[in-house]
Amino acid sequence: MNYKTIANVLGKLLIVAGISMVFPLICSLFYQEDDLYAITITGILTLGLGYPLWWFFRRYQDLNIKDGFFIAFFGWVMISAVSALPFMIHGSIPSFTDAFFEMMSGYTTTGATILTDIEVVPHGLLFWRSQTHLLGGMGFLTLTIIFLPHGMGGVRIFRAESSPGQVITREKFIPRNRDTMIWLWGIYIGLNILETLLLCFGGMSIFDSLCHSFGTVSTSGYSPYNASIGHYNNAYFDWVIIVFMFLGGMTFMLFYHMAQRNWHIVRINTEFRWYVGFVLFFCAIVSWILWKENTYGLMDSIRYATFQVTSILTTTGFTTADYEQWPQAAQMFLYTVCFIGACAGSTTSGIKIVHYILIIKFGVAAIKRTFFSPMSVVSVRLNQRPVESQIIHIAVCYFIVNIFMILGGGCFMTLVDQMDYTTAMSSVIAALMNIGPGFGGVGPSKNYAFISDAGKWFLSWNMLVGRLEMFSALVIFYPSFWKK
Repeated sequence: MNYKTIANVLGKLLIVAGISMVFPLICSLFYQEDDLYAITITGILTLGLGYPLWWFFRRYQDLNIKDGFFIAFFGWVMISAVSALPFMIHGSIPSFTDAFFEMMSGYTTTGATILTDIEVVPHGLLFWRSQTHLLGGMGFLTLTIIFLPHGMGGVRIFRAESSPGQVITREKFIPRNRDTMIWLWGIYIGLNILETLLLCFGGMSIFDSLCHSFGTVSTSGYSPYNASIGHYNNAYFDWVIIVFMFLGGMTFMLFYHMAQRNWHIVRINTEFRWYVGFVLFFCAIVSWILWKENTYGLMDSIRYATFQVTSILTTTGFTTADYEQWPQAAQMFLYTVCFIGACAGSTTSGIKIVHYILIIKFGVAAIKRTFFSPMSVVSVRLNQRPVESQIIHIAVCYFIVNIFMILGGGCFMTLVDQMDYTTAMSSVIAALMNIGPGFGGVGPSKNYAFISDAGKWFLSWNMLVGRLEMFSALVIFYPSFWKK
């Protein structure tokens, strides 16, 4: 591997992180709270480490695919560790394990928290906590690619941080990878600004609007309030956030095609049609259950069910109600939604709809060949194009590995923390799928503070594996990866 080039990129990662601390610093100055020192010191330390690292190795620019995987994995770990420092220095989260868990949860857009009382944390640190969603939602490394020279190998970093679903759908609209990143980040920031304005229009403060926008478009879930979006009990805020959670779950390439009026590409996109279908089906059936069981009135049933289904399906994790108090049938459908995820190429995590499409179509094709037309050739098509068998194998493998990791992780958590199997399984699902709140001891009205240090490190690793879409995080454990 090209360790000097890796040092160059990691140095730029630290520089970007250090510069981004300016915004929580401004927030701290505005509210005149006691977190100014912690943020300032961390920013100086981060820049002091990152700038020399970049400067001494700035001439080295050759990256291969191994370098990309190495940067994707250790870059996220390094940034999460550095970002934990303000909370430790201030004392809001004195434990490094807890602070690292909180930051890994933020950057991976998981939204799981160890904070038992969020509202006592100073505004500057709360803003930094939510800003990790903004940076991690589109992918922290994709932001760094913008600052890399053309041809430096940014495409290898992008592939290492991208999901298998993006490889499957072959989404790319501009030849040069850095230009693609600029477009994607422009769309992403534009959606955040638009949601912020709409929330402010409804009466939410600018601070709350920014924090919730960061957590919505990135499909992450951190809120500056203990009750999450339920703090407001406001239908307008709920529907605005529902819309932007849905948009965050879309393939971001589609926004570019919409801007270019390439409606044909949007219309034939198989995954988007299935995404809309999944959302409508689960929202309708959970709404019907809540209304039938007299949990809420008709309109409130639609509102609360649509919010929670969209939140979990897009792996956002915002809540407006304690859904563990809902009928068991409604909870079962929400539990099912945890395994789905939204579209590849979005800010969401999870298994992704495109993998289900390929597995279902492959299964149907196999049944047709086996029982009805043994001599026929039935192809699996996506976006009106045939899909190679190797791509289908990746989708099946990805699904199977996720299921094995959930089962193995649940067993591990029951052994380490002696927790009940519902909480153990749910904590792993919520971490691996980057959802945040789950069921049982990690439900919507609870948090992850009670979990042991070993359990938190294990869940942090699951968050990273889920955010890097499995293979990029696991490949570094292959002995052959380290061989020349």
